[in-house]
Formats: sequence, structure tokens, C-alpha cells
Amino acid sequence: MNGKYLLDTNIVIALFANDSAVKDNLAQAAEVFVPSIVIGELCFGARKSARAQANLKRIDEFIANSVVLGCDVETARRYGEIKDALRIKGRPIPENDIWIAAVALQHELTLTTRDAHFDEIENLKVTNWQ
Repeated sequence: MNGKYLLDTNIVIALFANDSAVKDNLAQAAEVFVPSIVIGELCFGARKSARAQANLKRIDEFIANSVVLGCDVETARRYGEIKDALRIKGRPIPENDIWIAAVALQHELTLTTRDAHFDEIENLKVTNWQ
């Protein structure tokens, strides 16, 4: 496999659940990145869970061992392009996923996800670690 990957939220959740397919693929990846948007989604999920503090601690440990990519002006430009293209196609997807895709396109990364709606985005390299 040996490539550069950006992890979607569902992949990180699968990793937290010790999903063997995700762990095996991560072990073979050359470089792995996490968008800051995914961290936000994870923190939201942790805060509404029954074990909020334990889950937030796990996220902090994950962040400490990850390369997190934030958003900047170039990301925002990509976001606008993607959202407009989806509008024209009549195929909207969740807002946070547009931002995640923008980060992947900006940094020329393959997005690993279990969400099929990312296939609607032109020029986005997507893989599914199942």
C-alpha cells in the first residue's frame, strides 16, 4: 500500500475499537495525517458519551501521536470549489466532510473513509479500509 493518507472520523473510531483492517493498513502506510475537523468530531462524540473524560483522554493521546492538519486560506478555497461543484451536481454531503475533503485535496492525500458520499467529489483519492 505505502502511501500518504488522511483519516476520516469513522476510521479513527474503528482504530479506537481495535479494528484489525484499520490497524493492518496503518502499519503499511508511509505517512498518516488527521484533519483538525476530525479531532472536533471526535471531541463532540466524546463529550456526549457516558465516559466523556476517558474518551477525551484517549483523543488527547491519539493527538499526541498524530500529525494534525489544520485549515487555512487554501483549505477554504478548496472548500468553496467542492461545495459549489456538489451544489451544481445536486449532491450535497455533510459540511464537515467537505472540509475534510478540502484538506485531503490541498495536501494531495488519499482520504481513507467508510463513507461512500466522498465519491461525489472530483479528483479526490479515496480508499476504504474495511
